[in-house]
Amino acid sequence: MGILEGRAAIVTGGGRGIGRGHCLQLAGQGASVIVNDVDIDEARKVATEISEKGGKAGVNDSDISSREGAQALVQQCVDEFGAIHACVNNAGNVRDRSFLKMSDEEFDAVMQVHLYGTFRVGQESALRFREQGGGSIVNTVSAAHFGNFGQTNYAGAKGAIASMTYTWATELSRYGIRVNAISPSGTTRMSQTFRSGGKVVEQPFVDPNQNGAFVAFLCSDEAGWITGQIFGTGSGRVQIVEQPRYGTALYLEDLPVDEIVKHFQRVFGTRLENFGLMKPPYAFYDGVKPPEAK
Repeated sequence: MGILEGRAAIVTGGGRGIGRGHCLQLAGQGASVIVNDVDIDEARKVATEISEKGGKAGVNDSDISSREGAQALVQQCVDEFGAIHACVNNAGNVRDRSFLKMSDEEFDAVMQVHLYGTFRVGQESALRFREQGGGSIVNTVSAAHFGNFGQTNYAGAKGAIASMTYTWATELSRYGIRVNAISPSGTTRMSQTFRSGGKVVEQPFVDPNQNGAFVAFLCSDEAGWITGQIFGTGSGRVQIVEQPRYGTALYLEDLPVDEIVKHFQRVFGTRLENFGLMKPPYAFYDGVKPPEAK
């Protein structure tokens, strides 16, 4: 008997990589799973793998970025398994391009899947959870939302999902609905685009299946006291992602400009935040300057 026996779950983007690992772990803990993926053949492979191990799984290729697709996915879970108890928003894509070169189409393509897909599938699931008296939503963010070269669209979407996670947890707890997120690690087709300093960086293999066990835990009653949290997962660790918070402050009455000029460097001169995914030391205390003219 697993910790999800008798439960039903949906996983978006469940046909490959990290999503596949989620599906297998959820099913391994007793959940019936709808495997959603735009590639229905890959979804079928995962469902077959679950069935061969004695589990229950269905497949779905709805476009989760659309309202109709989100509704169809949730409805299929209810129709096939009688209810829905967990929603795992995992589907994603990348269209990497530096900010000054990124097109509207590249920006919108990523926002549609990550941001709108998470919003719509999460909302449709939460409406069912409210009727049933509870449920669990697990969203997916990324360390890219700390800032990563060439990923304005992806980083922006993941930062928005983190903020939505905190907001949904605040609003939905009164209905017995828990909302958390993971920032997973794993070698997938998407991770092949990782850049540092503007260059694609080859990374060591990280098993994408290592994230699923924690997702199964978050979907279970064992985690019934956990909401509004984001965790880094995979690579042999579970790590809390700290929420944004206020730090060093300058207090001045009315904050007049001349007083800000007078005191700002004294207070913040060595305390500006290191930014970007790899958090290099702050490099601009002497000014942010363009290259010297040739």
